[in-house]
Amino acid sequence: MSVAEAVTIVVTVGIFLYLVALQTITLTLIVIGGWTVRDYLRRRPMRDFRDVARSSLSMAVTLMVPAYNEAATIRGSVSALFSNEYATFEVIVVNDGSSDDTLAALIDHFDLVPFQRAPRAGLVTQPVLATYVSRTQPRLFVVDKENGGKADSLNAALNYARYPLVCALDADTLLDPQALARIVWEFEAHPETIAVGGIVRVANGSVFDGTRITRVRTPTGLLPNLQIMEYLRAFLGARIGWSKLNMLIIISGAFGVFRREVLVDVGGYNTQTVGEDAELVLRMHRRARESNRPYRITFFPDPICWTEVPTSLRVLARQRDRWQRGLGQMLWLHRDMFFRPRYRGVGSVAMPYFLVFEWFGPVVEVFGYVFVAFALLFGLLNVQVALWFLGFAVLAGIALSFCVVIIEQHAYRRYLRWRDMAWLCSAAVLENLGYRQFLAVVRLKAMILAGHRGTRWGEMTRAGFSHEVEDPDMPTGQEIEDSPL
Repeated sequence: MSVAEAVTIVVTVGIFLYLVALQTITLTLIVIGGWTVRDYLRRRPMRDFRDVARSSLSMAVTLMVPAYNEAATIRGSVSALFSNEYATFEVIVVNDGSSDDTLAALIDHFDLVPFQRAPRAGLVTQPVLATYVSRTQPRLFVVDKENGGKADSLNAALNYARYPLVCALDADTLLDPQALARIVWEFEAHPETIAVGGIVRVANGSVFDGTRITRVRTPTGLLPNLQIMEYLRAFLGARIGWSKLNMLIIISGAFGVFRREVLVDVGGYNTQTVGEDAELVLRMHRRARESNRPYRITFFPDPICWTEVPTSLRVLARQRDRWQRGLGQMLWLHRDMFFRPRYRGVGSVAMPYFLVFEWFGPVVEVFGYVFVAFALLFGLLNVQVALWFLGFAVLAGIALSFCVVIIEQHAYRRYLRWRDMAWLCSAAVLENLGYRQFLAVVRLKAMILAGHRGTRWGEMTRAGFSHEVEDPDMPTGQEIEDSPL
């Protein structure tokens, strides 16, 4: 056996073991997530969400909505927030120097007038140009400021927030009417709770009546359906699994609820990273551990908000580039937390996992494909071995995707049409045959160019939400019911 053949065997076995470890951890998280969802559904009837929603004694919430060039969706998404079945909340929209008609759309639709409100915190932000209130929706407060990025906009909203809980939302997010009651229940039932993340669903293809999603459907394009599978796997598997293990380090920027005083105490959102949502969570873990105070950062397993996902590869690539850079910045900024006993599982398990399998994952994946191709080309690797290698990578990914489809259909049954299930099953297969590889290349490029990118917003073209009417193929059970909380 030549040296080249020996090296080929060692590298191939190493990559294979890496894949086995990754898929084993992913399967473990999915199993934990499935069990947690099942346990939650069993206990849900005992939770009095309706009283939480109606009571004036429930914790009040400030909804913070940073907006940059969101003219296509801002009217509908902000209007939908006021359909929440919750007693006390306010909405603060921050127009972050948009170059489109975002502010004009808000002024026109909500009849905004200038209004001065004294800030309640002193977080440093880009200059605020004007503030407004609505004459038709008194709970709406709008901040117009110079462009500073999403984190800067959230800090501006924090400065003006009046209530003890703050909820960070993307401008294209649609909140279920019962969402706030479900999340607030977590804070009231567990007073040590300082942050709660929620499941984010893909809204593309579903029907929007102007205030809420009324019918859940898969879109007609392949790309959004592939992202539906990603979201299901990320939220029903990974996030719930990490939360159950008390190691949750990511709460989606699309929807998360926090204690305002804790956010202000840790300095608000970091404007020097594009992953401000995850970095904030790590900072909250760190501060709580270092001050030796009991705390709880958790994830809520009920679908409670909807977002529009990219419909073009170009926009998707920009989004995933930003996510990958944000992950790297987060891990680097808190590198001294690794394997420190003070930070327990967060520093000893969760962060090493994200470093090895999420940050370096694209390197291993792209290198693996290139290495196998060259080994075959030069006759250093048996074709049968290569097929086993690639077959495991593809089939394991497909199997894990089908696991989350089973959890989704057993627990929530949001997709009931045959065509919806056909799309989900097709996406579970097709995402492993080109889509995942494309994202690996995008993420690898993001790693290489991470030091040359800024921290400002990335453009994402919005199509807006569908206002379609009756679908004759829609079964009765597919409608989103006005269910008891």
